[in-house]
Amino acid sequence: MPRYRLTLEYDGTPFRGWQRQADLPSVQQALEEAIGRFSGETPVTQAAGRTDTGVHATGQVVSFDLSRAWDPFRIREALNFHLKPLPVAVVTAEAVPDTFEARFSAVRRHYLYRILNRRARPALEANRVWHVAIPLEAGPMDEAAQMILGRHDFTTFRAAECQANSPLRTLEHFSVRREGETILIEASARSFLHHQVRSMVGSLKLVGEGKWRPEDFRAALDARERARCGPLAPSAGLYLTGVDY
Repeated sequence: MPRYRLTLEYDGTPFRGWQRQADLPSVQQALEEAIGRFSGETPVTQAAGRTDTGVHATGQVVSFDLSRAWDPFRIREALNFHLKPLPVAVVTAEAVPDTFEARFSAVRRHYLYRILNRRARPALEANRVWHVAIPLEAGPMDEAAQMILGRHDFTTFRAAECQANSPLRTLEHFSVRREGETILIEASARSFLHHQVRSMVGSLKLVGEGKWRPEDFRAALDARERARCGPLAPSAGLYLTGVDY
């Protein structure tokens, strides 16, 4: 059966995450229904990252099979037509070998977290940033981030309901920088634990406020205790920006 790969962009605000759920709107359901409307088939889609409720994407990758061959350009145009008015767009579509799997073929996933750091609340970017009115220092936050690069037990930054077999993960890139009123936090790894990025960001906020030293952030990781984690950062600021294969 022909297999296709899509790159999606979406605003996660109206969805209960990527994964299809009974009686709750999801990105997967919206996409599969759009595929069904143009193709007459009901394929099951596979995504590179199962984004949570309210999490956005600029580079989500999805794969699926159809029983007949379609021109990828036509697939993209048809899906974008049938997805309206939902905030989901197919940026690219291409035919791929049947050995390609969006989730299991991925070797690296990239996330971006955006904090709007100013007194005034966001008017244009509501639900797309974490608004933090207290001044944050990006320098100490980045110093703390560099302390946890590499392979570690990330139990401290793992959701209690995480279903991963192991808390061990290799954090390949983790950085913090300020651009004007926005603090940008980037994280890259082959895979992440449930809520790992948002947990790390919530703890970095404590460093930026001066409540924690960078060394305290590393000590929280080494404790391997969920109770040592800072507050969970809201989903609104998180974006899946790309996947490497």
